[in-house]
Amino acid sequence: MNTVEATLERWVFRSRWLLAPFFLGLLLAIVVLLVKFLTGLWTLGLGMFSSSLDQMLISILNLVDEALMAALLLIIGFSGYENFVSKISDGEHEDRPAWMGKVGFSDLKVKLMGALVAISAVAVLKAFINVETFTREQLAWTVGIHLTFVVSGLLFALTDRIIEGKERGH
Repeated sequence: MNTVEATLERWVFRSRWLLAPFFLGLLLAIVVLLVKFLTGLWTLGLGMFSSSLDQMLISILNLVDEALMAALLLIIGFSGYENFVSKISDGEHEDRPAWMGKVGFSDLKVKLMGALVAISAVAVLKAFINVETFTREQLAWTVGIHLTFVVSGLLFALTDRIIEGKERGH
């Protein structure tokens, strides 16, 4: 029975590599966002003299939104790979982000919620800049969804803080 159990455990442990393509896919999605970002930046540059201030602000907020999403994908890709697949051996490169190798699953959830709140805040700001194109109901839903993300983020952070306190014996 020990041989069967040891073999099973080896296969279960090796199965973590099935996650690697998911994290690689997230990193490739950053390339797609980069193309979209550059297209938006090009369009903004071409329209800088003919666009209204509101149109320019919305274009800039779209760029901010895409940058936030790319950063979020990078954090999830790196930390997910390191948490679930394998440590990244970079020889302690001088440009290694300070958070790399230190973001656990709990931290990842909080960072994810923080990024979703930021992305949602950009969506709310875009809605209010372009307020004439939205009904009251649409604006209410936009703000309501944003507040849901904010409250969820706070609850995630509070839950993690409580759990950390219990683990430290507080």
